Amino acid sequence: MTVGDGENFESAVERTLTKLRRIDSRPDPTVEAPAPAAPDSPLTLADLYRDHRMRLVRLAVLLVDEPATAEDVVQEAFTGLHRHWGGLRDEAAAVAYLRTAVVNGSRSVLRRRRTAREYVAPHQVTARSAESLAMLSAEHQAVVDALGTLPPRQREVLVLRYYGGLSEAEIAEAAGITRGTVKSTASRALDTVARVMAERSGGR
Repeated sequence: MTVGDGENFESAVERTLTKLRRIDSRPDPTVEAPAPAAPDSPLTLADLYRDHRMRLVRLAVLLVDEPATAEDVVQEAFTGLHRHWGGLRDEAAAVAYLRTAVVNGSRSVLRRRRTAREYVAPHQVTARSAESLAMLSAEHQAVVDALGTLPPRQREVLVLRYYGGLSEAEIAEAAGITRGTVKSTASRALDTVARVMAERSGGR
């Protein structure tokens, strides 16, 4: 990858997080596939938990770096969903609620860390499970490292865009910001990733 070309760095981020999404979307061979539901059967909370929990945990891991903490954040999101279940229209609304809850829960975790001690985002590749990281090339791992240096809001936007596969409007809803802020934040985040990767490649 040629250092100094912003488009190359954006492509690198997109390739890395898209690859992680594909890895994490593969069915777990140790889990038995559920029986198909009847066409007219209503969606249940258990259905959502089965279908979306793991992707949400992976999303939270990218935001908070710690798998155990990510599990807690997602569990809290589903607890909140249970409380608001009657007011949600359909599966899309429920999934949007969960994404927003995971983003907000991750922010709360990071705020508590800063309150407890001066928090420096880890530069080590703790943001992914060992299994997923083992499938990444050195370039992809370097991108994950660089993402770990970003401020929380910038990391949220890139993770939601390229790992979550969300549109600007969906990111704005999940993060509670405007579409214009999504665009400007993504631009700053990519500039930071480019700078960090350029500095590290120059130091080798």
